[in-house]
Amino acid sequence: MTGDEPLEGAESGEPTTDGGERSVPAQSALRADGGAAGADDVALDPWGSSSVSDYRNLFEEFGIEEFDEVLGEVPHPHYLMRRGVIFGHREYGPVAEALRNDEPAAVLSGFMPTGDPHIGHKLVFDEIIWHQQQGADAYGLIADLEANAARGMSWEEIDEHGRDYLLSLLALGFDPEEGTLYRQSENRELQDLAFELGAEANFSEFQAIYGFDGETDVSHMQSVVTQMADILYPQLEEPKPTVIPVGPDQDPHVRLARDLAERMRFFKVSKAYASFELEPAERDLVAGFYERLNPADWNDDDLRCVHVAEALEETPLSDLDVSADTLASVLTKLEEAGMEPVRPRTRFFDRRATEDAFDALIDAIEGEKRVYESHIDAFEIELEEAAELARKVEVDNGGYGFQPPSSIYHRFMTGLTGGKMSSSIPASHISLLDDPEDGYDKVKSATTGGRETAEEQREKGGKADECPVYELYAYLLAGDDDEFAKRVYDECVGGERLCGDCKEQAAQLIKEFLAEHQEKRAEVEELLERADIELESPRRRS
Repeated sequence: MTGDEPLEGAESGEPTTDGGERSVPAQSALRADGGAAGADDVALDPWGSSSVSDYRNLFEEFGIEEFDEVLGEVPHPHYLMRRGVIFGHREYGPVAEALRNDEPAAVLSGFMPTGDPHIGHKLVFDEIIWHQQQGADAYGLIADLEANAARGMSWEEIDEHGRDYLLSLLALGFDPEEGTLYRQSENRELQDLAFELGAEANFSEFQAIYGFDGETDVSHMQSVVTQMADILYPQLEEPKPTVIPVGPDQDPHVRLARDLAERMRFFKVSKAYASFELEPAERDLVAGFYERLNPADWNDDDLRCVHVAEALEETPLSDLDVSADTLASVLTKLEEAGMEPVRPRTRFFDRRATEDAFDALIDAIEGEKRVYESHIDAFEIELEEAAELARKVEVDNGGYGFQPPSSIYHRFMTGLTGGKMSSSIPASHISLLDDPEDGYDKVKSATTGGRETAEEQREKGGKADECPVYELYAYLLAGDDDEFAKRVYDECVGGERLCGDCKEQAAQLIKEFLAEHQEKRAEVEELLERADIELESPRRRS
């Protein structure tokens, strides 16, 4: 969950632009890609210098879904959502539904205090605050264990930067009385949860996901488990839809957390067709033949495992859309089951339930059921209802009942110098702590998507989709005013707006923003002092 880009980092994560030709999006869409289209490299590294040159690849390679598909379900969507800056999600639908219906939901993100907060981090600050304003329980954390373990930051440095992140979060509108702020190192509940999650993870998994090897510090691996606990922490009191706003480089953390949430569940609920367990591809195959075959074609009017096996053997492999290994496996299982009837049922599989919880589930299932050593088959309950029943029994018997955490993904901001935005390259980014005059100067010196001459600009129009300055308008300076962002875009690509005037306007706006933000930071210092969070680590050397 934590890394270098807006979530908690300070260095890297933004894509470079390649200067290639790009198709211009519909002007009403207000898109700002923040990266180079047409390239195909996708590198997701939570601690490295991640780049995403073509966001479309994320949909294909990593299963991230397009946010446009759920935008219509979101109440009062934030402008980052409306403009496509938030471009993808994993299962955000339940969160949107909870917000619409005023039901429990949560948002959490963390910040690794390795440098000053900058305008890239403001994306995540805004996402947390918007969800809090929509009624979600909001959590903001300082990832100090990760900063110390993965980056070697001293506790003195962590305290200083952590305070800066928190002040900016509060200055932008986070309500500490309604939300929760914490440090990883000072949260014992979090550490206890991390210990439990660690029992469900292993080194080979970390090796595959993160590239860890024999030289990786144990503390670094432990910090990963702590991040998994962060992601699930909002559900400690009760399971609820929870969203983690991140840059796409943090997706490995989200995927692992979703897996661990499932492994921590007492029961797995799925469809089944016989007393034995089938792999998903095998189950789909049997389900298809169950729908296709007519029980009346057999003497006892009952479709049995051997009948499905016979039908499968008579069907060419090329018509089955499965591998030869999958076919061989399912045939073996069906033939061994022999004359057992094939019959749809809902299965409650015992993953890690206590004996009391298993017994309680048996009692809770109404109607016809079959009880086996490691699972229960129910014939009169639908899958969705069964999942809720299993979760209730789990929670009532001391389990967590975690819902898989959702996530939303925002585009990286391009650096003002045209490459990646990095705290190690001061000219590439605007720190929220920059003197307003310095912010003005950085924008005035920024790379643009303009043509070589004013005449060519008026004739061909500017390339707003490749312009770091236009990103400032779309991501920050236009605020909630879509018409203003659209006007800047239209004037640029239409050749009416020249880069000098555009940069002057953006520079003045960033100067005003920084002055106002820093004034608000001073105003909330007392609020931070009263907040329930340790500002100075007891681990500091005196």
